[in-house]
Amino acid sequence: MTQSLRIGYIVPQFPGQTHIFFWREIQALEAMGHDVHVFSTRKPPRRLRAHQWSEQAMARTTYIGRIDPIPATAAFARLVARGLPAWILREGPRFAGEAFLSFTAAERLRAEAAMRGLDHIHAHSSGRAALIAAFARLMGGPRYSLTLHGPLSENGPGQRIKWRHASFGTIITQKILGELEQSLKGYLPDRLIVRPMGVDPEALHRTTPYQAPERGRPVRLFSCARLNIVKGHQDVMAAVRQLLDLGVDVRLEIAGEDDQGGTGYRRELETLLKKLRLQDHVRLLGALDAEAVKAKLQEAHLFVLASWHEPLGVAYMEAMSMGVPTIGTDAGGVSELITDGSTGYLVEPRNPGQLARTVRTLVANPDALMRLSDAGRAHIEAHFRASQSAEILVEEIKRLE
Repeated sequence: MTQSLRIGYIVPQFPGQTHIFFWREIQALEAMGHDVHVFSTRKPPRRLRAHQWSEQAMARTTYIGRIDPIPATAAFARLVARGLPAWILREGPRFAGEAFLSFTAAERLRAEAAMRGLDHIHAHSSGRAALIAAFARLMGGPRYSLTLHGPLSENGPGQRIKWRHASFGTIITQKILGELEQSLKGYLPDRLIVRPMGVDPEALHRTTPYQAPERGRPVRLFSCARLNIVKGHQDVMAAVRQLLDLGVDVRLEIAGEDDQGGTGYRRELETLLKKLRLQDHVRLLGALDAEAVKAKLQEAHLFVLASWHEPLGVAYMEAMSMGVPTIGTDAGGVSELITDGSTGYLVEPRNPGQLARTVRTLVANPDALMRLSDAGRAHIEAHFRASQSAEILVEEIKRLE
């Protein structure tokens, strides 16, 4: 029988609206017989707790982000003995501020790990969560690893200390791995593994076969991502306006909310929707539970997400797993997921015209849509299962023994 592990699993602001991957991976690890203890910095805003499992996830998560002078002082003293002042001088004032915000959480993580007898901590972040895990290790806590989900520039200061003390690191795409190796040469652990995010194809499958749009009926487009300018929802709206002007009757639904819970970028999209006269053709659905997203995918003729840059894209994976023909942008690592013309289609970011032309061409070719439905699903089953990422994580932890 495979030896079970006690794994600490730290995710920032868990469970957020885009955290379905982490929940799937936790479940996959537990299905393998491992004991997972979830940590996070703080709870997400209430309007972003969209999943049916959000309350269950929060009930089992230990939140360690609150600043407390007593454990912070103890942590600072221990870290000074391990060379923290030299790191602060090396990394600069931004790192000093980030370190201060992490002291209490690091001490709590170290104490919790000791009490629970954790074998290993994995930080699903290269941001503050990774710094907390690094500080906990320097104070005598367990070994840790971390995952890089996007460009280093978006993950805060202190990257050298985060990676220097890690036992191994995982990176979601080859592209990001190359950038990491170039930026942090000399500070990286011996093992760096490309470990894409994944979905559960057994849960994300159709209950009825995919059907292409019927002639004379509206084309149903669906998109799912947080409401942020870089996700390109405004470009999809512009493409919808062009399609309508060309005589293609389309309906677009967008699932997702902004990081302010509806008072941020959503308002700009609502203004644009009115400016483009799309009130009868575009709906902003807000943050949806995973089952509601699945139901929308079941109804959709095409999934469209026009991100300006995207590290990889779980939303694309979910659509492809559901057999929905998918259009993405050739930005970031999306081309490592979607092969243009084979498992989906790629368009240039910030190019609503090209997106509109691609949609128009595809909806006029039912055979192409049926082929994409089958090819996308097969690709996810073969290469992007959440259970695969869990298996790789366990394999790397056991390699350290």
